[in-house]
Amino acid sequence: MAFGMTKASHLDDHRDMIGALVAAEGAAAHPVARALARPTAPLRDVADAIRGLCMLHGRHPGVVDRAADSNASSAAGPWLAEAAEAFTVERAYLVKLTAAAGPLPSTPGQAETEAAIVAQSHALDTLAQSSRAGCAIGASIALVLDWRMVRTLLDSAALRLGVLPAWLGLPLDSETTALTSTLTAEPAVERAMAFGAQQLLAQHRALWDLLEARRSARDDQ
Repeated sequence: MAFGMTKASHLDDHRDMIGALVAAEGAAAHPVARALARPTAPLRDVADAIRGLCMLHGRHPGVVDRAADSNASSAAGPWLAEAAEAFTVERAYLVKLTAAAGPLPSTPGQAETEAAIVAQSHALDTLAQSSRAGCAIGASIALVLDWRMVRTLLDSAALRLGVLPAWLGLPLDSETTALTSTLTAEPAVERAMAFGAQQLLAQHRALWDLLEARRSARDDQ
């Protein structure tokens, strides 16, 4: 422990570990995600983002569902159940927005895009089914925290497309922080949680980067 650091501040570092990762590496820190959430974003770019998100997270079972199925932590059980129920609504919302957005905008390299997102989906499936204690729950926590920015984009799009924004039933950030604090008491679990969170966020960044490349390709047509 660093000189002068109190026990309370040390615990705060653990409690905010995944929150700090999301703040630094999540959607809110990515210029493409922020741009797409603005009401002035080109609607074809927004539609492309909605379809990409639906491909990545519109399937069942998703990251949280798989983590809940394999969970061995009594402390994480209620949180995972609440988050899994919330993502049932999120999947339906993604499908509804995808339909409202209409046909996919014409973009070069569509087959390559679909292959890339399928690969990302497989990576998330592997992460969510990891046997390393803490990995899947770390990924789930990062997804729930990062989804709040994703929801800003989706709700902005919904208003433009004439769709009523869905109720957001994700666990409160305070509940998520408390769970993180409980689970990171064991260093090995903490490391696995950090790894899971980082890998989840890396897949999200890859999606935002892909969407930006597709926007540039359309502009060059």
